[in-house]
Amino acid sequence: MNEGSSALGLVSPSPAGSGGLEVSGVTVRFGGLTALDDISLSAAPRQVTGIIGPNGAGKTTLLNATCGFVTPQSGTISFGSHALTGVRPHRLAALGIARTLQGVSLFRGLSAVENVMVGATHSARAGFWSGFFGLPRSDRDERRLREQALQALDRVGARDLADSMPETLAYGLRKRVALARALVGQPRLLLLDEPASGLSEKELPGLGELIKGLSAEASVVVIEHRMDLVMSVCDTIFVLDFGRLIAAGPPAQVRADPAVTAAYLGVEERAGAARERVEDAGATPAEEAGRD
Repeated sequence: MNEGSSALGLVSPSPAGSGGLEVSGVTVRFGGLTALDDISLSAAPRQVTGIIGPNGAGKTTLLNATCGFVTPQSGTISFGSHALTGVRPHRLAALGIARTLQGVSLFRGLSAVENVMVGATHSARAGFWSGFFGLPRSDRDERRLREQALQALDRVGARDLADSMPETLAYGLRKRVALARALVGQPRLLLLDEPASGLSEKELPGLGELIKGLSAEASVVVIEHRMDLVMSVCDTIFVLDFGRLIAAGPPAQVRADPAVTAAYLGVEERAGAARERVEDAGATPAEEAGRD
């Protein structure tokens, strides 16, 4: 943990080799804009770790750095014995890492079960030519992947949607299909980027129970603006503000932290300050919004 974090009395990273996600001293800059400033945090196995903060705090940038879409200027990121700093995104599934996006990003023209099968293709045993010529091995492989996809859909309560086309489904149901696609590869680290976005209040308790259940098998990291969900499902919460780590700990401790309260007040003033930072860095507001 960096010096500033220690002074705040924040949660220390897990011991090396613990099997969880470890972020140590990570700094990410976009031109003159510092999106992450010497961030250190950890996500322990079989726990739900929350990362929260106002818009522009650096939350999604941290996930992008973890997944190899952004290269930090300094610091390291690892998962178990695997270094993730600079990892290529297509290698994540083989390392046991899966991520959902803020949107659903399902493929049009593919049924729900076929969309979920896409998430398991890294484990396909048949090669290109077996599939091209329709050899028996390819057929067996497809049946196996389909069964895995059906099991993943069943896990999120959406097995009856297997043959439905995504565009015919309500948004909340499409989110479940997208989550099933992330789960089908049986990840050991699951990164959820705003899983509650677009969901109704009635759908939140079910999502919370599902997330807590997933932590029995994996490290789960949740970025979310719905504080009621975060406080109910997370074991540990890290709070970012303007790219800095300002608080960390169990939900009750974070909820009572004056720095966290201050970070969420004065939304309009903060939005104006964020616009000034973006303009000074030479980026457009739309580009900055896309980063976080």
